[in-house]
Amino acid sequence: MTAWELEALFGTLSRLPDVEADNLRAYDATDRLLLETAEGYLRPDSQVVVIGDRYGALTLGTLACTGVGHVRVNQDLFTGRAALQRNADAAGMDGRYTPHELGRELLQGADLILLQLPKSLAELEEIADAVARFAGPDAVLLAGGRVKHMSVGMNAVLEKYFSAVQPQLARQKSRILVAKNPRTVSGEPPFPVVEANPELGITLCAHGAVFSGARLDIGTRYLLGFLDRMPAARQAVDLGCGTGILATMYARHQAGARVIATDQSAAAVASAMATAAANGLGERISVIHDDAMSSFEAGSADLILLNPPFHLGASVHAGAGLKLFEAAARVLAPGGELWTVYNSHLQYRPALERYVGPTVEEGRNPKFTVTRSRKA
Repeated sequence: MTAWELEALFGTLSRLPDVEADNLRAYDATDRLLLETAEGYLRPDSQVVVIGDRYGALTLGTLACTGVGHVRVNQDLFTGRAALQRNADAAGMDGRYTPHELGRELLQGADLILLQLPKSLAELEEIADAVARFAGPDAVLLAGGRVKHMSVGMNAVLEKYFSAVQPQLARQKSRILVAKNPRTVSGEPPFPVVEANPELGITLCAHGAVFSGARLDIGTRYLLGFLDRMPAARQAVDLGCGTGILATMYARHQAGARVIATDQSAAAVASAMATAAANGLGERISVIHDDAMSSFEAGSADLILLNPPFHLGASVHAGAGLKLFEAAARVLAPGGELWTVYNSHLQYRPALERYVGPTVEEGRNPKFTVTRSRKA
């Protein structure tokens, strides 16, 4: 496939079901650079793994450009998985990739791994450990990212798991780190991290990709201060659950409630399941991998707790929160309540009024606002 044909393929890609906007694309220069670099490492019998593909550009580009007949793929986000499937169907490449969770089935025997570098060093470490633990002894990891989002800490993480790590020259504001000669890894994997939180009196479990790790982020802390004001719900939802702190604390506070924790991150889902189990709540808290409650029945929840993100990947974009407000409006039963904590400068209250219903400010501190929105 020529560069022109690759650009034509990229031009057909959609971000759906994720938010689409004029300043948001389904591919970037790192995808191109990873594909170009991979050509120098491919063998006729190469087993290729793709990790961190956002919307399918890297997976479909590998299948179209390199002659590889099949790839194994790991994506954390539900939206990324759905977008890859949708784009693969459109490109006639359905069935040429196999999705896997991060682990042995994904990586066993792999000799070339293409990685879109994650934002957090913890997530990178969990990936690097898995590659060193399960991939072939001659495996090469090509880790690419936008230069402005890369740090020397990434090199240090990779050097912990590979004997040779070589940064390549930057091109089009992207750079590739080539990691070779995986080190022998022994003992238990470093993730999930399990930590007791004395402030909350619970145990938190966190995989590398989860926001704030095994710590209590300050927005969630502020929302928890209003736990006594929240109604006793027949069914409550922790939307965007992360490690499951809100679900766990609400389940402890309201013994009769059925609680569902949901997140579009597979790492968050695994973390929330582990947190619920560690606190003896595994039978009372259900955890679902989903995008904005797309699989939930309309009118099925009496209470939704939400600490919404305000980033889409590396971009600051209000669409992330608005999509969740719209979803909450659909899933709440009449009279049900959405309790939201957000950075005050985002001024979400008009949107909450528009999407959900009458909204009151329950509290505000120098950084955060907590609101209660009632479904009409």
